[in-house]
Amino acid sequence: MADDCDELGKLRKDIDGIDDEVLRLINRRAQFAHRIGEIKQGNVYRPEREAQVLRRIAEANPGPLPAVAAQQIFRQIMSDCLALEQPLRIAYLGPEGTFSETAAQKHFGLAPQLTACLSIDDAFRAVEAGNADYAVVPVENSSEGAIGRTLDLLLSSPLKVCGEVTLRIHQNLLSRADSLASVKRLYSHAQSLAQCHEWLNRSLAQLPRVPVASNAEGARLAADDAESCAIAGEAAASRYGLKVLAANIEDDPNNTTRFLVLADHDAGPSGRDKTSFVCSAQNRPGAMLGLLGPLAAHGVSMTKFESRPARGFGGGRWEYVFFVDVEGHLQDAAVATALKTLSESAGFVKILGSYPAAIL
Repeated sequence: MADDCDELGKLRKDIDGIDDEVLRLINRRAQFAHRIGEIKQGNVYRPEREAQVLRRIAEANPGPLPAVAAQQIFRQIMSDCLALEQPLRIAYLGPEGTFSETAAQKHFGLAPQLTACLSIDDAFRAVEAGNADYAVVPVENSSEGAIGRTLDLLLSSPLKVCGEVTLRIHQNLLSRADSLASVKRLYSHAQSLAQCHEWLNRSLAQLPRVPVASNAEGARLAADDAESCAIAGEAAASRYGLKVLAANIEDDPNNTTRFLVLADHDAGPSGRDKTSFVCSAQNRPGAMLGLLGPLAAHGVSMTKFESRPARGFGGGRWEYVFFVDVEGHLQDAAVATALKTLSESAGFVKILGSYPAAIL
């Protein structure tokens, strides 16, 4: 026992020494970041640079710390270093406690100023008006598909996509009540109701379901009413002081939502990128081949193809636009050539942005 105590004391002393060295190196890194900010004298946040750093950390990580954990640590270090030079303002679909807030923190760390918006429209407008530097908005869910309002706004907004975040969505049943038998109504966003449809039919088939603007809003309402419950994430449970009556009630265990990061600029090449664009096909035979053929001809891999009514964009009844994601950056020769060829046969093409593929 004495030997164990001696070894424990030595190990703790060694850890203290390592902590001191880590602290010294972090502050030295902050000094270099400060100097870079002085040289650049402008927008010092570069999504492609952060992506390159995080990928390098994962590749260089020797363990035993998991690569994802190492990336999360360095994400926060970069977040705090950047805040010394350029405190970022991030708009997201609120209120506080939404998955959009979690996605914003995952992508930008905890240093930026986060502003909850009442709607996706408001998040777009915050950046367009200069009241926020970036917006984080949901664009699609692996179970329920595209977020139509986000796609509609991308079509008309001048904002660019400069990043993406993927977030595993774990839905929980939250309440102030002590048991399921005590609740009389359920608040949730329509998407989450759909994601938990089978569980709800098995466990709470007779419970009235009340759609609300967001899961966090449902959690807020449940916090004010002990006879109600809500479907939301752990962040909402913590934010509104609710108990988790049932955890992970989503029907699909791989349920994932993809979020876009929007700004007045896109990103430079990072080495593993995506390009998003929206286009329309001319009303003639072979029009769709004219859209997709150039991608195949130049070896550009398509990762998403989503049709959407061309509302508010000169489209008549039954006319559609197509949202497309491809691998690669607009500065890549193959992507640039494919899109140039595509634009010659398309009704119109709007580039939404090139950006690093999701990291964490």
